[in-house]
Amino acid sequence: MTDNQKIRVDVVSDVMCPWCYVGKKHLEKAIAITSELDVEVHWRPFQLDATLPALGKDRQQYLLDKFGDDKASDMYQQLVEKGKDCAIDFRFDLIKKSPNTMNAHRLLKWAGDENSALQNALVEILFELYFVKGKNIGEPDVLTKAANDAGLNLPDIKEKLAGDTDVDAISETIAQAQKMGVTGVPCFIVELKHGIAGAHPPDAIAQTLRQVAATK
Repeated sequence: MTDNQKIRVDVVSDVMCPWCYVGKKHLEKAIAITSELDVEVHWRPFQLDATLPALGKDRQQYLLDKFGDDKASDMYQQLVEKGKDCAIDFRFDLIKKSPNTMNAHRLLKWAGDENSALQNALVEILFELYFVKGKNIGEPDVLTKAANDAGLNLPDIKEKLAGDTDVDAISETIAQAQKMGVTGVPCFIVELKHGIAGAHPPDAIAQTLRQVAATK
């Protein structure tokens, strides 16, 4: 292993998935631990529920239909505690809509087409908007502001979102992930072949990064 050895990590994620936000923070800690590596992160789309309306569904009804009251409450409590360890102030009480995330993934693709740093900045903004501020990240106005705040240099973002540019490309990428065996997120794919399923602790992710680097 040499200093600053380049390692690629693709994160299969959905921005409406709280465990993906936790996983992002764990990955960041793992990257800090493995400072001898040059880790480049790319975000790949996944939709936990592609059937949601474009502007989302009432959050309480969505959770009731999907989990039932008790299970959702238990899950929230576990995530709030986990969030404290990751400096995430989960505010599930502020979330009014469960969004369709297709447009958010389109934005992330366009950011990634520019560079990975911009994409990483945008995904953090989207996670924070949804899980900390309770914003509906399916709404065009919310997404347009997020893109601008991240520095995405794309004229007429709102008009572009109103069309169907890259909808098929996002759907195809999700299908590819499913064919690879990805059934849940987050899933970290190191060097396009070594998978880590779930929001594992930073030490475990760091260990995998070093193991993969040692085999290059």
